[in-house]
Amino acid sequence: MLLSALISGVGLGSMYGLMALGFYLTYAVSGTVNFAQGSSMMLGAVLTFTFAQTLGWHLLPAILLALALCALYGLLVEFVAVRPFVSRGSDAWLMATVALGIVLDNLVMYAFGKEPRSLPSPLAVNPLEVGGAGLGVYPLQVLIPLVGLALAALLHTVSRRTRWGTAMLAVTQNRDAARLMGIPIRRTIAVAFALSTLLAGVAGVLIAPLFNVHSDMGTLFGLKAFAVAILGGITSAWGVMIAGLLFGIGEALITATLGSSYTQILMFALVIAVLAARPNGLFGRAQVRKV
Repeated sequence: MLLSALISGVGLGSMYGLMALGFYLTYAVSGTVNFAQGSSMMLGAVLTFTFAQTLGWHLLPAILLALALCALYGLLVEFVAVRPFVSRGSDAWLMATVALGIVLDNLVMYAFGKEPRSLPSPLAVNPLEVGGAGLGVYPLQVLIPLVGLALAALLHTVSRRTRWGTAMLAVTQNRDAARLMGIPIRRTIAVAFALSTLLAGVAGVLIAPLFNVHSDMGTLFGLKAFAVAILGGITSAWGVMIAGLLFGIGEALITATLGSSYTQILMFALVIAVLAARPNGLFGRAQVRKV
């Protein structure tokens, strides 16, 4: 039972890590975060279900189009809910991104319906077996951490070894100097938001066959992903991914040993305790402010 819980926790934690990577991306480039990230995850799951089940498309093109639309949603979030306020030096983007997420949740509820629905997947049908004994774990739950770690490694490589990654770091360190060097700051920030919601969409697509698809599914996941981002140190890509794994494993083990009634209480209490001891997160560093 503990082995099954551990594997499930790694899969769930990887999903939290993917969403938290989106928070890392937008914060690293613009100093803002997208509080509609949970809605982006829900959008990926709902669109995949709609294209694959309602319209009868093959699963691969359904997933690709769903993820493309998630990326477009990220561009909309940046253009409508972040850029107008940041350009005026206002922090109202905090509420604007929350409000946009709520609008999307309710639009989906109106169009998709309130009833939770199941998205079939060949990777979530037959549990894995070792030596003839069932583990109670589906192949998809093993695939999720592989995808999550691969995307974290890709993001780290892109940010360190490509021109766009260099531009992103330049925008982060000195926006005025980056502008003078001809780096398109607005475009770089917009791309960061598109990638942020794309990662959340990937998490939604991966998790949809394991959970019911509905308009509110992203609310709690988004809150947990933000907690993971802060816990890992929001300035570290690997930090938020590792924090996601730890959070997911902790949830699974508490649920398996004590029951689901204690999961949220103990996990968020642990988050508070860790942040009290390490305010910058497990892998974050205190920022040096110039005066």
